[in-house]
Amino acid sequence: MNGTKGDQYTKEIIERILNEGCLDKNPRPKYSDGTPAHTLSVNHGICTYDLTKGESPLITLRPIAVKSAIGELLWIYQDESNNLDLLKDKYNVTWWDEWDIDNRTIGTCYGETVKRHHFVRDLLEGLKTEPDGRRHIIDLWQVDDFKEKHGLKPCAFLTIWNVRHGRDGIDYLDMCLIQRSSDFLTAGCINQVQYLVFLYVVARHCNYTPGRFTWFYNNIQIYDRHIEQAHELLKRDPINCNPTIWLNPEKKDFYEFTKDDIKIEGYPLKLIREKNPQMKFDLGI
Repeated sequence: MNGTKGDQYTKEIIERILNEGCLDKNPRPKYSDGTPAHTLSVNHGICTYDLTKGESPLITLRPIAVKSAIGELLWIYQDESNNLDLLKDKYNVTWWDEWDIDNRTIGTCYGETVKRHHFVRDLLEGLKTEPDGRRHIIDLWQVDDFKEKHGLKPCAFLTIWNVRHGRDGIDYLDMCLIQRSSDFLTAGCINQVQYLVFLYVVARHCNYTPGRFTWFYNNIQIYDRHIEQAHELLKRDPINCNPTIWLNPEKKDFYEFTKDDIKIEGYPLKLIREKNPQMKFDLGI
């Protein structure tokens, strides 16, 4: 199979869910028409990428909104915000609007949790001063925060960071993302790309080389209204390409990067749109 490593993982995961998936009985989410949003899901899996070999989670089986994905990442970890107007006005992202808790925020979760617990500040300082430490962790699953009003508990909630002194003399930064739940067809690739970018920008700030990115998923699902799209993705042929992360060489400080300082190069979005056009997915809210 050609395409990216992300394409390969995507087809493997879709086939696994369709062949082995368990249908839930009493789902929490509902579609916009009020119908229960059932899913087929499987538990536990891993996707890992050696960045020094050009491996990437980006897929070519359908177009991925990489600019929006990067904007959401910066909104959470750089702006440390839960404000939906900021997300829309600064990054042109509106996909969180369904989780508005009535004051144009998503409440005490994601960016608000990052700000409240100084997670990014402490991570950057820790990676610089204690590179051999094994406690470089950002954990968005803060139970006390959930006692306050919030729109959604975090899905991609835990990152663990390690500096690896390579035998080639290079200091690499490796990171793994643990995700409790993944609506795979709509956001599985997006989440991986976001945290890959997060790794690159943190590595730049701390003067390390991006090394390995690994995604652990706990429960991964396809909604019942996405089954047709799942079969269509399996039929599609991926496009050979080598996507890479470009960072503005004049920027180093994590907090100075803008969305225009981060780009995905080698990702033929126009060709992907022509050959493997975008799909529509009903959201379970």
